[in-house]
Amino acid sequence: MTQAGDKPGGGGEAGRRKAVIDKGETDRARWTDPAQLDPAWDGRAALAAQHIPRGATVLDLGCGAMALERVLPEGCRYIPCDLAQRDERTIVCDFNAGEFPAGVAADLVTVLGVVEYLYDAPAFLKRLRGLGRTVVMSYCVAGGRGPADRRALGWVNDFTQDQLIGLLSAAGFARITGREINPGQFLLRLTTEPVRVTPERDVWVVSYASLPNFGDRLGVQLLPSLLPDNARVTHVDLGALDAAPTGKPDLMILGLGNSLFQPLLTDELSRLIDRAGRTVGVFGTQYRASLDAARLGAVLDRLESWWARSEEDLLLYGAGRANMRHLGDWLIEAFPLARWTRDETLEVGAEALSDAPLDRLIARYQQSRRVVSPRLHPLLCAMTAAEEVAYVEQVGADGGEASSGKFRSLLLDLFGRDLPERQMIPVERDAVRIYKAKVRRNVEALRAELSRILA
Repeated sequence: MTQAGDKPGGGGEAGRRKAVIDKGETDRARWTDPAQLDPAWDGRAALAAQHIPRGATVLDLGCGAMALERVLPEGCRYIPCDLAQRDERTIVCDFNAGEFPAGVAADLVTVLGVVEYLYDAPAFLKRLRGLGRTVVMSYCVAGGRGPADRRALGWVNDFTQDQLIGLLSAAGFARITGREINPGQFLLRLTTEPVRVTPERDVWVVSYASLPNFGDRLGVQLLPSLLPDNARVTHVDLGALDAAPTGKPDLMILGLGNSLFQPLLTDELSRLIDRAGRTVGVFGTQYRASLDAARLGAVLDRLESWWARSEEDLLLYGAGRANMRHLGDWLIEAFPLARWTRDETLEVGAEALSDAPLDRLIARYQQSRRVVSPRLHPLLCAMTAAEEVAYVEQVGADGGEASSGKFRSLLLDLFGRDLPERQMIPVERDAVRIYKAKVRRNVEALRAELSRILA
């Protein structure tokens, strides 16, 4: 696409244009002559139309031959405005005389090949900003690769790219984006809403995200809802800390609602927390009989804050520490309240440790009237729908012959009492709702803290 239509014709056309400029007048003779509306400008209109959504009402300032109307997306309404009456719809305005359309309801404004012909461009741009609408505008800058004899083209001002951006900013446009569509000519999109783009921040998340376990995978899915949009996440395997990235993140998050227990409280973990500088913990504990409280305390003292999964976690290990908060099991955020649909007893099995789609697993755990689970988070999921649930304690190499203790902690948080394993217990629906509401409030506080740290 070229600016061929702006090239002076033969004879004294260039001189005539310059004489009009010398008088500070609008070139009415030119703009009322249809022959001077060059089809070469149609390509610019087609590019401008790429910025216009379907169904928009478009006010076209300096509409000329109204080429834009022919390329508008489906459902758009077109309002032409020009120095000359182009059709019966045209709003006639001489921008150089301070005239401007008033009371026009439009979603978007286009200003293509107009600003070059304005003696008081700053005043025009301020009035344009006053419309409070997105603007698609073109301008051929001075001092670049565009035409050198601007007056011969009828152009009355000579703004460089930097000067133009300065004028648009001074007029009050908050965001200016665009591209060069031919040598020296830029097509710009201007918006009035203030946009603050914060720098990206590195966040290391230390967890078992690499495992197929239902709860760990859920944590990975929910984490983005807690982080601000400038967080750039790197997952670090809790079981392979020697593979952690080099350098230092802006924030490290230890845990995704999972458990820490004695074998994980290594010197390597402490060194990684020290290197990260700022670390927020989101985890619970298990196999507490074998847990070295002093060693866990040394980890907790290094944290910016610890958002404990259960009240027992907090009471056992958070006493005297000002950086402790009771979060609750935030993975309940993934489970909406539901009603069971099958009068059956479901026993949670190997599927909880598989790569099965999470939405299918949630639906499965919520469809049965009774659920028995040896895993914490399938049990939590079932509590949002089932009438009765039972748990089977985890006993194994991680904690010797002792039970995990995490089921007891969950039941105390939810129902205020411990219950024997393998015994069906009725689910108190109101208690589940109260717990969900409490956790949600705490999650909001955690979200606010992460946003503050990463701002």
